[in-house]
Amino acid sequence: MKWDPAKYTQFSSHRDRPFFDLVARIGAEDPGWVADLGCGTGVLTATLAERWPEASVTGLDSSPDMVRQARALAGGPEGPSFTLGSIRDWETPSGPGVLVSNAALQWVPGHEELLEHWAKKLDPGSWLAVQVPGNFGGLSHVLMRELAQSPRWATALAGVLRGEDSVSEPEQYLELLIGAGLSADVWETSYQQLLTGENPVLDWVRGTALRPVMAALAAEDYAAFEAEYGQLLRRAYPAKSWGTIFPFRRIFMVARKG
Repeated sequence: MKWDPAKYTQFSSHRDRPFFDLVARIGAEDPGWVADLGCGTGVLTATLAERWPEASVTGLDSSPDMVRQARALAGGPEGPSFTLGSIRDWETPSGPGVLVSNAALQWVPGHEELLEHWAKKLDPGSWLAVQVPGNFGGLSHVLMRELAQSPRWATALAGVLRGEDSVSEPEQYLELLIGAGLSADVWETSYQQLLTGENPVLDWVRGTALRPVMAALAAEDYAAFEAEYGQLLRRAYPAKSWGTIFPFRRIFMVARKG
């Protein structure tokens, strides 16, 4: 699946806010290492390096385009380092550190097992901070899945879109982390995002949720799917004179290994 860094950062003021709400709860003072899994363009990874300048800060992403841009913005050998790879293959470094994954684990089926594995492998004094979108039951996702399952698209898009089981509920994450021996804080926030533009919710999902559909269809077919989906979104999220409200639920977890 190909990612577009420019499209992803189009709504950076909205996409970045959950990251800062997440890392604000991390209490680490002097970690030896910091890892940002699913680092994207590396802009947010750089803020981790600024907060912990003595730590070895690394970013990991599966998109060559994202990693290429992250390396270009890294600021030389003193800045964070960025690696192309799969989150599944990442292994915890030794010593106390900070593991951050912001809006990435929802793309990893069975990521709950990964969380449990990391929690057990982290050395004492380490922190784990994860945020995943909790809006797979939101209207934008429901409409996309319903359209993908319609007679015109069902064959071409069979198995392409995942449902509400893409993430767990907050209480399940809390139980998982506590069961793995961590002290944990888990919460959720629903941001009432105010978007502007002709069809701003469509613009939003072009950067994330629509990427699997884009990858699965030929360009002409994708254009037809997007046009039909765009009409559904206009009706579902009516524009006001001052913009369009797009509710977005996020699930957060911050835990420490004592």
